[in-house]
Amino acid sequence: MIRIGINGAGGRMGQRVIALAATDETFKIVAAIDTETHPQIGCDAGETAGISNIGVPITADWKQEIDIMIDFSSPKCTETLVQRCLDDRIALVFATTGITPDQYDTLYFAGAHIPVLYSPSMSTTVNMAMKLCQLTARALKDKNTDVEILEKHHRFKTDAPSGTAMKFASIILKEMGYTLFQYGRNGNIGERPRNEIGFHSIRIGDNPGEHTIMFGLLGETLEITVKASNRDCYAKGALAAAKFLFGKRHGFYTMDNVMGL
Repeated sequence: MIRIGINGAGGRMGQRVIALAATDETFKIVAAIDTETHPQIGCDAGETAGISNIGVPITADWKQEIDIMIDFSSPKCTETLVQRCLDDRIALVFATTGITPDQYDTLYFAGAHIPVLYSPSMSTTVNMAMKLCQLTARALKDKNTDVEILEKHHRFKTDAPSGTAMKFASIILKEMGYTLFQYGRNGNIGERPRNEIGFHSIRIGDNPGEHTIMFGLLGETLEITVKASNRDCYAKGALAAAKFLFGKRHGFYTMDNVMGL
């Protein structure tokens, strides 16, 4: 049995991880962590997640022995969380979005000492779409291809473009060599540069996440679209990542490793 902790347990994603992990005999939830000012501090994590009492209160710290920490929290917690996992030798599934390049480096270098798995999206289909975009970008390199990325998320999302959109862009940049990022357009900005990736972010209602990557040539366009209908795809992906990471040596892993890509 894998002993897991959930950081960000009071949030929307943390609650879904708890609800799904509680029905999976592979896992034992031993810790549910959130900020000390969170209104659910002290409440049972299961009841907060909309299931029955699981006997694990939401706390601001933990003393339990944990095999794997699953993090769906905030970038401002990153350095403290990573250091604690390093100190206690806890494997880390890091699913928080909106991190800085320095925070990415913090995660990457932590993999020299503990198992770390990071992905800007835990969704299976998003990661498949990333592979399709990699193949498309490779095939359309040097063909004057326009690339646009449209992403939609719920009104509560604080970062834009999404971390997943930026990951799509980094994959395309690596294959095609495009160096300019354009975040929306307004006014008389002139003709579109050839080496530009355009981003468009929509924040609406409770949309759990959509991404469309458009590759445009004169006379034809290819669109790769991936949509989530609820948050369970991300929670299931994080739990699959935890199963993959359990028992692994130190290292830095991604969902490509989980999916055998």
